Amino acid sequence: MPLQESQPLPLLISSQENQSIHALSDALRAVALDALDTIGGVLLRNFKVPTPLDFKRFAASFGLPLGTYEFGSTPRSKVFSGVYSSTEYPAHQSIPLHNEQSYTRQWPSRIWFHCMTPSHTGGETPIADSRQVYQAIDPAIREEFIAKGLLYVRNYSSALDVPWQQVFNTADRSKAEQYCLTQGIEWSWSEDGELSTRQLCQAAVRHPRTQEWVWFNQAHLFHISAMEQGLRQTLLEAVGEAQLPRNVYFGDGTAIPDATLDAIRAVYAKTSVAFPWQAGDVLMLDNLLVAHGRNPFSGDRKVIVAMA
Repeated sequence: MPLQESQPLPLLISSQENQSIHALSDALRAVALDALDTIGGVLLRNFKVPTPLDFKRFAASFGLPLGTYEFGSTPRSKVFSGVYSSTEYPAHQSIPLHNEQSYTRQWPSRIWFHCMTPSHTGGETPIADSRQVYQAIDPAIREEFIAKGLLYVRNYSSALDVPWQQVFNTADRSKAEQYCLTQGIEWSWSEDGELSTRQLCQAAVRHPRTQEWVWFNQAHLFHISAMEQGLRQTLLEAVGEAQLPRNVYFGDGTAIPDATLDAIRAVYAKTSVAFPWQAGDVLMLDNLLVAHGRNPFSGDRKVIVAMA
């Protein structure tokens, strides 16, 4: 059944007997897989998930190899191969809705979240149907984004953002350059050994199985307007626009107006769905069909992630 009567996302599959998540029947697995292509997300609740390894085994049981967090844009900790912490931003901050790694040309098709410890207050993982987001965006904005594409500019610095060694999972310059070469990323090194990259990416894509259009980018996260105004001004004065840790432009290099990104953020806010985590919950999403974020929270919160 739907978790909330008012809308279908996510589909809820709940165990009445608190059975092991590994005991999920073939019939319910088929329901979950069908729901991923239609609704986009499934919440498994009241199942036993004793350890992070059990979570990993469950995610891997759907047949796709679990991925590593290559070319990441936010700080995470590796639990073990294939499983990571959720984004480690301060508890008082929101993480805007986004599709995982939609600022690149290669992304996970599925993503799993496992709530080990729910926060005392807040800490929900809001989600939104990327098809609804696509349809709700002003057609003029949508058409311009699709026609021009998006240019993501990143300057990696341990002082201001995630260092390149963490982003590329290596301290070897040649390996980082090889990754950039294979992914169509332009790169340059500063005299003090810091890396800068530029990559032209999509604004929207068709889902490979359903052929539906989905809004699929992170312009509203990377753009300078995503910063709090005081921090924005401080960074501009300190390093200048060209050296900001991250920013995004239209694919032709022209600026994206703040008001355009604000309109997109308003669409995400209007289409988002949130629910309180319960200990043991596993949320399974089609990464193209459904965006996710994080609300501010208080108290301990531990949510781990796997991607395929």
